[in-house]
Order: sequence, then C-alpha cells, then structure tokens
Amino acid sequence: MAQKSVVENVATVRRKQVTTPRNLRGMLSLDDFERRAKSYLPKSIYGYISGGVETDDTLKANRAAFRGIPFQPRVLRDVSTRQTTVDLFGDTLAVPFGIAPMGFSALAAYDGDVSLARGAAQAGSFAICSAASLTPLERVATEGGSRWFQAYIPGDETRIGALLERVAKAGFDRLVITADAPVAGNRENNARNGFDAPFRVTPKIAWQGITHPRWTIGTLGREILTRGMPHFENMEAIQGPPLFSKDLVRSTIGRDRLCWDSVRFIRKNWTGKLIIKGVLHPQDARIAQEAGCDGIIVSNHGGRQLDGTVSTLAALPPIRKEVPEMTVMFDSGIRRGTDVLKAIMLGADFVFIGRPFLFAAATNGEAGVIHAIRLLRDEIDRNMAFLGITQPYDIRGSDLAPMR
Repeated sequence: MAQKSVVENVATVRRKQVTTPRNLRGMLSLDDFERRAKSYLPKSIYGYISGGVETDDTLKANRAAFRGIPFQPRVLRDVSTRQTTVDLFGDTLAVPFGIAPMGFSALAAYDGDVSLARGAAQAGSFAICSAASLTPLERVATEGGSRWFQAYIPGDETRIGALLERVAKAGFDRLVITADAPVAGNRENNARNGFDAPFRVTPKIAWQGITHPRWTIGTLGREILTRGMPHFENMEAIQGPPLFSKDLVRSTIGRDRLCWDSVRFIRKNWTGKLIIKGVLHPQDARIAQEAGCDGIIVSNHGGRQLDGTVSTLAALPPIRKEVPEMTVMFDSGIRRGTDVLKAIMLGADFVFIGRPFLFAAATNGEAGVIHAIRLLRDEIDRNMAFLGITQPYDIRGSDLAPMR
C-alpha cells in the first residue's frame, strides 16, 4: 500500500471520529464488540469463535502472559511527532497490526471475509483470507483487495501445486502456511453447543436460529438469498462440500503428512512471500529460515489446537533471538494497544488479532471493523505518548521494561 493512500485513509478515519454512527458510540474497546456479539450470535457460532480446546488453559495463558509484563515509562520526552505507521514486506501500513485468518467468517458476519478485508484496507491495514473461508478466495482478492492468503496445505505435491496455482492466479502474493494443525483440535465446546462442520440441522441448532432472528435473517438468510448455499471454498483448488449436509464429512486433506520437505517444495513453486504460521520453538524458526521462508508467525492458534501449550508471548523472545534477521510476526491473546506494544517490545515486527474484529464485523459490518481498528490504533498512539516514544519500534531494546 502506498504511503499516500495510508495517510489518506488514516485522515478519513480520524475525521469520522466526530461522526461515529450512533450504534458504535458505546463501543469503547475491542471487548465491547464481544459482549454485543454474544447476544446477537447463536450460542454455537459465538462458542466456536470465542472458545479454545479442552480446558482452555492455553487460551487463558495467552491473556495472562500480557498481564505479567509491566512497563516503566519515561517522562518529559517530546512525543508530538509520534506515528503508528510501520513497514512490512515493502508495504507501508498505518498500524502495526492486521486481521488474522478466521474460518467461517461469513457464518458470523454477512459477507464476513470481504467485510474484514475491506474494513482493514480502509483503515490502512489488511486481513488474511482463511482457507476455511466460506467465501471464494477470488472474491476476497478482487472485492476485498486482500493479498494475503492462509492455507491448510494438502498432503501431496499434486494437490499443493494446484492450490498454489489458484492462489497466485487470484492475485495473492503473500502465502501463510498453517503448520500447527496436523489434525483437528479437541474443541469440546463446539460439540456441546451443536457446532459441526458441515452443519447438521438438529433441534438444538434450529432452536438457536429461532431465538436469534436477527442473525438468522440478517446474516445466514441474507447470505443464502444473495449468493446461495455457502460451501467450503478454499481448502483446495476446487470447491469443497456445502455448509449444511446430512452425510458429508469435512476433509482434513491429509494435513498430518505435511512436513518441511513440503515447505521446500512450496518455496520452489511459489514466487511471492512465504510465511509459516504456528511456530513456537526456536529451532523451527531456524529451519523455516533455512528453508527459504520470508517470515514466521509465532502463534498457538489462539489456544485452539493443543491445550497446555506455551503462551505465544513467552515463546517470542527466544525465537527472536534465534532468527534476529527474519521477519517475526505474532498472534494470540492481543486485546489492547498495550498488548501490541508489549509484543513489539519482546521482538515482534508485526502482530495479528482475530476474534475481536470478527465480532465487530458480526454486529456492525464493515463499519464495525473500521471502528475497532481505530480504537486499537488510538490506544497504541496514546500509550506511545505515555511511554515517551514516537514510533512503535522505539520500544524494542529500550529501557521501558523494568528489570525482572
């Protein structure tokens, strides 16, 4: 994204501060969107987005880790020139964060994948299109302007090659390979709430639809009337099964066969930027670098895969030390501007946030996404002033973290 367009987008968002839509004026933080979405969404959909796996220990650990990292601000520094823009792979972005890939976005929010991509672009950032999307990746690229695609890679080279060809043809030039999902996580909350994929219309699901008419009519009904029955669109080079089915089973596409040799094959056949998501061990970061990857995302899948995993914030510093010259990104657990700055302080070059932005899209569409990004951007800007810094990266290697 060109610097001029970033500045124009930021200026537009700032001008809209005085004309914030009435239904967004009570949204003062990212958590406010979740509270609103909890009443709007059926229990099965809300639980799918908000939940983790098994006892949710990893989910809770991600948030607790941020509370254990304090700041020690400096005062009487001129911070009048502060700005939140950063560079990532040659793109100048208005904020040091983007929207993480999330499956089933169009089930939670009307045209959710496109709304997330458009809202992020208007606010000077970007959203990663998910392989588990119900929206064809081609639409997300052309209508949402997305250039980042996250893939669950098939288990053989023929299918990998076909998927890479489709993704490149659509216009994506940043490919994110999810590496921490060889099998599906044990999401017991989904089973208890009636969430399944493909969906089966059970009495429990039917009752949730009846008792949440705004979602049933305004999201699911509108989606089906506008574009027909949603399908799993992006797991492979061809369209997958429909969202609702009596007997189809969602394919895991042989992900347990994926290995570093697969990554090397992708590197040979992919000309764009290549990123590995789900790295938690320093040696895996080193292997990714040696395999020719352009970056990694330190992530435990938001606590949605292996319960009891190390928090991403705890994993970040040793990974940064292992690959000091590599682009290291980060996700899982961020909810505040202080969280973004703490992640950068400990070594992240860029961060991603998922759930809160999907809740914003679910309740308020594209306008909600823009408002949520502005809230987080304003928090970062304000916190930078309090800390005595003028750019996000100024916090790295500084004396703003107390001796521990």
